Amino acid sequence: MDYPEEYFSCALCPRLKAWREQVAQEKRKAYRDEDYWGRPVPGFGDDQARIVMVGLAPSAHGANRTGRMFTGDASGNFLYPALFRARLSNQPIAKHKNDGLELRGVFISASARCAPPDNKPTPEELRNCQKWLKLDLERLKQRKVTFAIGAIGHEYFLRAMGWKPSQYTFKHGAEHLLPDGTWLIDSYHVSQQNTATGRLTAVMFDQVLERAKEMAGIQSQADIN
Repeated sequence: MDYPEEYFSCALCPRLKAWREQVAQEKRKAYRDEDYWGRPVPGFGDDQARIVMVGLAPSAHGANRTGRMFTGDASGNFLYPALFRARLSNQPIAKHKNDGLELRGVFISASARCAPPDNKPTPEELRNCQKWLKLDLERLKQRKVTFAIGAIGHEYFLRAMGWKPSQYTFKHGAEHLLPDGTWLIDSYHVSQQNTATGRLTAVMFDQVLERAKEMAGIQSQADIN
């Protein structure tokens, strides 16, 4: 999916702009020889996706470094193997933008597009970023299921669509029929805080992902695209 030039130079949130650029300059020791992306991270995946995943925000040394959603961090190390197990990607590994990874029937978007300090964008910053989430949703004409990766993804997807989050309670595995006839399904976030503690296991996530495929009418590779 192509984005307008203003997307990559977005400065609506001064705090996030300063942080994404600071991290890209200072770098983490393990990646000191790499060129960091250090800009808003675009959505990634199949433009004809029936399942649209909405996460929280890029991580400082993951997507803010690699320039691709959930790539190069612990969350991606959990998410992409799951997509591969579900036959929604061509490989389980996501290390950098040019690693050959392709998604099938899935598109990954986010509530915020710049890495926030402590992984916590403010409500104002999330509101500022609504225009970019709306842009993704408007373009993804085949969306049948929205897969919320965490409570923030759940809330700000609903806000982007003009629906009241209070009418749709977030809970892992919860399914919500929406006014436009599509579905919203919820999962705990794939953060290391959840996966390392067992709050979210691979089995739990796989079950929700398989249910999302059923709701989207994806039974085999022939159903994709």
